[in-house]
Amino acid sequence: MKTNYDTLSEAISDLKSKGYDEDLNLKQNCIECRAKNYEILANEFEVNQMYRFEGATNPDDSSILFAISSDKYDLKGLLVDAYGVYGNPLTSEMIQKLRYRPG
Repeated sequence: MKTNYDTLSEAISDLKSKGYDEDLNLKQNCIECRAKNYEILANEFEVNQMYRFEGATNPDDSSILFAISSDKYDLKGLLVDAYGVYGNPLTSEMIQKLRYRPG
């Protein structure tokens, strides 16, 4: 996978072309795939890549993109989340899981 993208939209487009086609949402204790009605717990997914994007003119535009896969649910998807003041409150298990450490 590419290690650097200039924009969030460039990253999303490229990762979708690589099969990360599900839209994932972050909840307090899981990741939700609404299209397939799944709630994926921390032990049921892997973070394959993580990318941070800073707002060029506004720090409030900062976000993180996660490329996530789940063997249990046979899916690959993308999770976009704000960070900083606007980050979601998460369980400690989810916080540990989303601390991406490249292999």
